[in-house]
Amino acid sequence: MFRAAAFVTFLACLASSEVEHKAGYCAFYDECGRNPTVGESLIPPIVPCLNYSRARQVTGEHYRRLKQVCPMLDQGESNTYACCSLQQLSSLETSLTLSKAVLIRCPSCAENFAHLHCATTCSPNQTLTVNVTKVMNVTHLGRPRDAVVAYQAYISNTFAEGAFQSCKNVRIPATGGFAIATMCGRYGSKLCTAQRWYDFQGDTSNGLAPLDIDFRLFKENDTTGVPEGMVPYNGRALGCNENTTTGGMACSCQDCLDSCPRVPPPPPPPEPFTIQGMNGFLVISIILLCLLICAFVVYLVVSYCVKSSNRKDQNKTGRKGKIKDENSNEVGQPIINPSDVTCADRNSMAAQAFLSRQLQRWGTLMASYPLTVLLVAAIIVVAFSVGLKSIKLTTDPVELWSAPNSRARQEKDFHDKHFTPFFRTNQLILTAPGRKGHLYNSLLFGKQNFSGLISKNLILELLDLQKKIQDIEFWSEDLNHTATLKDVCYAPLNPSNPSLTDCAVNSLPQYFQNSLDNINAKVNMTELGVTQEVDWRDHLIYCLNSPLSFKDITDLGMSCMADYGAPVFPFLAVGGYKDDEYTNAEAFIMTFSLNNYLRDNPKFNVALRWETEFLKIVQDYQRNPKANFTFAYMAERSLEDEINRTTAEDIPIFMISYAVIFVYIAVALGEYSSCKRLLVDSKFLVGLGGILVVGCSVLASMGFYSWIGIPSSLVILQVVPFLVLAVGADNIFIFVLEYQRDSRKLGETREEQIGRVLGQVAPSMLLCSLSESVCFFLGALSTMPAVKSFALYAALAVLMDFVLQMTAFVALLSLDARRQDNNRCELLCCVTVSTRRPNKPNEGFLLPFMRRYYAPVLLHCFTRIIVMLVFIFMLCASIFLMLNVKVGLDQELAMPKGSYMLDYFQYLYKYFEVGVPVYFVTKKGYNFHTVAGMDGVCSSVGCDQFSMTQKIRYATDYPERSYMAIPANSWVDDFIDWLNPGSKCCRLYTFGPNVGDFCPANITGLSCLKRCLASPSDGVVRPTMEEFNRFLPDFLGNRPDLQCSKGGLGAYDTSVVRDQYGEIIATRFMAYHTPLTNSQEFTAALLKARELAEKITLDMRKIPGTSPDFEVFPYTITYVFYEQYLTIVKEGLFNISLCLLPTFVVCCLLLGLDLRSGLLNLITIIMIVVDTVGVMTLWSIDYNAVALINLVTAVGISVEFVSHMTRSFALSTKMTRVERAKEATATMGSAVFAGVAMTNLPGILVLAFAKAQLIQMFFFRLNLVITLLGMAHGLVFLPVLLSYFGPGVNKAVLLQQQQEDKKEEMKNKMREMYENMSYLEDEVTQEADLSSAKAAVDFQEPSQTEEKEEKEVRKD
Repeated sequence: MFRAAAFVTFLACLASSEVEHKAGYCAFYDECGRNPTVGESLIPPIVPCLNYSRARQVTGEHYRRLKQVCPMLDQGESNTYACCSLQQLSSLETSLTLSKAVLIRCPSCAENFAHLHCATTCSPNQTLTVNVTKVMNVTHLGRPRDAVVAYQAYISNTFAEGAFQSCKNVRIPATGGFAIATMCGRYGSKLCTAQRWYDFQGDTSNGLAPLDIDFRLFKENDTTGVPEGMVPYNGRALGCNENTTTGGMACSCQDCLDSCPRVPPPPPPPEPFTIQGMNGFLVISIILLCLLICAFVVYLVVSYCVKSSNRKDQNKTGRKGKIKDENSNEVGQPIINPSDVTCADRNSMAAQAFLSRQLQRWGTLMASYPLTVLLVAAIIVVAFSVGLKSIKLTTDPVELWSAPNSRARQEKDFHDKHFTPFFRTNQLILTAPGRKGHLYNSLLFGKQNFSGLISKNLILELLDLQKKIQDIEFWSEDLNHTATLKDVCYAPLNPSNPSLTDCAVNSLPQYFQNSLDNINAKVNMTELGVTQEVDWRDHLIYCLNSPLSFKDITDLGMSCMADYGAPVFPFLAVGGYKDDEYTNAEAFIMTFSLNNYLRDNPKFNVALRWETEFLKIVQDYQRNPKANFTFAYMAERSLEDEINRTTAEDIPIFMISYAVIFVYIAVALGEYSSCKRLLVDSKFLVGLGGILVVGCSVLASMGFYSWIGIPSSLVILQVVPFLVLAVGADNIFIFVLEYQRDSRKLGETREEQIGRVLGQVAPSMLLCSLSESVCFFLGALSTMPAVKSFALYAALAVLMDFVLQMTAFVALLSLDARRQDNNRCELLCCVTVSTRRPNKPNEGFLLPFMRRYYAPVLLHCFTRIIVMLVFIFMLCASIFLMLNVKVGLDQELAMPKGSYMLDYFQYLYKYFEVGVPVYFVTKKGYNFHTVAGMDGVCSSVGCDQFSMTQKIRYATDYPERSYMAIPANSWVDDFIDWLNPGSKCCRLYTFGPNVGDFCPANITGLSCLKRCLASPSDGVVRPTMEEFNRFLPDFLGNRPDLQCSKGGLGAYDTSVVRDQYGEIIATRFMAYHTPLTNSQEFTAALLKARELAEKITLDMRKIPGTSPDFEVFPYTITYVFYEQYLTIVKEGLFNISLCLLPTFVVCCLLLGLDLRSGLLNLITIIMIVVDTVGVMTLWSIDYNAVALINLVTAVGISVEFVSHMTRSFALSTKMTRVERAKEATATMGSAVFAGVAMTNLPGILVLAFAKAQLIQMFFFRLNLVITLLGMAHGLVFLPVLLSYFGPGVNKAVLLQQQQEDKKEEMKNKMREMYENMSYLEDEVTQEADLSSAKAAVDFQEPSQTEEKEEKEVRKD
């Protein structure tokens, strides 16, 4: 062995000493067979024979081949010399063809690349450039020859840099990456230099170089280190923006920055709105605050002046000395003449009288036949509720939040119809915190830092986990056999009949083809005289930087491609690195991709079951104390599963919330006059009945819509009962409290009293319920399915609740009143108590408190001013905050606390280095087969500088504005490169049974010598329409391999859709977004992508033959969720405006066209909504569809807080606004506080314990805000507002009251006269008798009433 090595060294020295470096001489010539020093190689390593001789003149076929392969050496047929034989030219052409497959997009780059190797292999002045350093004696064709196995090539740095610069930006359309990354070994594209590029080309370990070439670059005029007689080669390297010597066109902008036109940068984002350098919205809010306060102060001053002036005037009605309040309202009641009553007053009174009269009759009727009414109501509710058997619960987020006719939904449907849905992702992100890293001194790559994660034992553990997941199997009823991963996996290179190794699994072990032997492989390797062991680390370093390589540069000789045949890009295998230092990664990423079947496909259930098994394995592994990883994970089904799980878990919280509300209602409705009558005066069954009325109204609403096919949702189940309970409880309290405070008139039956009380309060109940119902019905005009269905369900539920309250609840109250009158206990109806019910009406605690303390303090002159100023400030501050509210809903909020998905989102945002893929989809109507059509799309040589893919590439230059990170791949570009005769991708059988058919590049021999297309003179390959249509299917079905990396199978076979006539009806081009971490970024990315697609569409429509309705649109799986945020502000304003309109109209109509009351009512509700949005900003509650539903609900609840008070004030006959406001606050305010505020608050507070963040955020926080602001505005601000600006007293009502008072006064006078005439005794006796008689009458009247009631009870 030693002798052989010594002999080889002797030959090398002998060859070097014999060579004279001068022009016209060759260092080697002809071929000497395989290189004995190279083992396994991707192409045969044929080496030249040592042959110091003169260069040969080439003629005939030899000349034609030289001109074809090395046109830069052509000096004319009679004057061309070369140092390579015809066989060497063939081998060189084969070697160059592999590289040209990725470089041919840029003709000048491809020519520069060929120029170098032609200069070292065939140049007639070879000895001036090449210095043979190693030869070996080989036997070739039966005789011994000296074979050159290594040499030095001396190259000018000018030429080397020029060639490198022409190639460094050439793209690979299928990946969006740079071709140079596959040709620079461990350095990738970012760290590649001319020297490193040439070093890789001359390294036999790359599997492509037939012998070792030591490229030595020298600066111009620097000969230090250059052997005597040698001259560094300094040919002319073409710039990438130059035409080639053979007429090839300059490279495109996509591959050559020097060819790029001057593209103006995109406009910067709009500057914040400012006024004089300050926040513009803040300035406007401050100005508005000042204007409102000034206007209010002016009003106070004017009012004071008018009041002072009126003190000096006499009352025109003739009554002198009347005291007036600060608002110029008379304290005493003036005499109203019929002529003083306006038409509006008469209309208002007529409307109120008509409603009260009709509702009184209705109430009396319902109370008279309670059992019949309850039976009929139950039958109606059951009839409606039967529809629940057909209920459809929508849980698909797409169906919930994206309208079927929305742009994103239509684009999603188009994409899924033509390209199948986006594949299902099942992913793990694994870390190993706390582990120490190490420094590895690699033989080939030098010192490299390895994080604690990148260690052999963790890679093996990762591989073990991966294999467990890959081995999942279970029995499938849908398939009727045992299902495995291969039944549902995404297999891009073998989609029709995949095996387990065809499934797309992206992970770090794929760099070792998931082979334990490959990970454990190690070998001693000698480099530059140093022998050292290389192992998995060297292979991994290389593959992370050159993922497209079929063979690494170590003596391990392993491929970097995954076992399913595709590359694994480093951002899909590791995460948490900086500046492409992949070995410092902090996380492993492992992704299993499944086909995403339609929901009615049987395999959809199989995919769901596989994902369930996947989650089980991962969760079991997570619980294993021996596991070395800390990790997060998700399955495609996880989002929906977690939302459904948290909903189910939070149902008890909602049940407790409703129970708390029920207990409060049952307790608060009781009268409690004494301990002995506690069970008699309690209203437990009435409260239960009120809850049942609410529940029945919700069931009836849901049943009805289920009958007609409108699906429900979890939002409806959670929100609608709460809303109807708030509305219904308020009406219940108003009705019951009014009945308890009322005294039965002489001769009036119980049923008549209930009817009379209902006639007094039902118009107010009708006003609120009708306003809310119409509000929600108009809200159903929303385009969002969830908002629309919620509005429909809520509208009917509120309407049904009112109907049932006017029927079933009236009947129930009638039965309860009968029980209470008979002194029977509530739960023990057979038990009676002896203690009689007090004759004095029970006012409870709230009414006296609010009458004596709250209302006087609130409506004190100084308190009113403070309240107005505070609420004006709140309004202006909320306007400013509202203009700064965040729009969106981060998907983490949909997850419950403690969900594994929260960990996954955290890991995703922290460790992922690239965003979601985005497709630019083209519709039918574009002629791809024409030259203009191809030029308008492609980005290679000859293409339009503003083509579709070029525009996308320009966008990636500004990722912070465009949110585009990686340019789009292009099947058109790769199809053109695949057709290029310079590569061997597209060939035809020249003989045999398949003559004329497509011949794949992996077919060797002489049977496929014909190229599909002839070489164009300008280097611009464009097929004719016939050629395009003929070879496109072959391209899409061609599996990429080493011989032809441009095959379209896997990358493009599903990206081009043709109809039965071969016309392209849909295509897609995939790019990548930058990492997006919140809903604002997702929304902005959607907007920018649409703007880009719109520009592309308009330009492509200008190309001849393009249909005027042709369209390009962007699509990614997230767009359908985030599109709503582009229009949700307008949508919200529209919906809330529609809700506010009926509150104004109905209030005006039911109050007899009382515009002022309607306007004040509207203003207060608007202030509640504005203040709610302002507090949302303070409490970090984003504005989105869920918030919009709650804001629509806020309008409904605000009606309850406001409208009752407004009506009570409008109908009051007190003479001053302050007194009327006090009366309304005391009587109706107490009922509203007990019925709305105190009903909602306990139930809301219980929701604070819900696990779902969505419920805590939008149902606890937001509903708490709505209730508190509604209470503040309804019970604090509105009484003060009415005391200042409320409508005057209704003179028609006042006139009627005065007329009734006159009649009563006349009756009393007549009675007194009658009594005086009957008793003509002395004055003392008459007075005594009169006193005795009056006492007797006072005693007898209640006794007679009680006896009459007892007789009625006995009859009952």
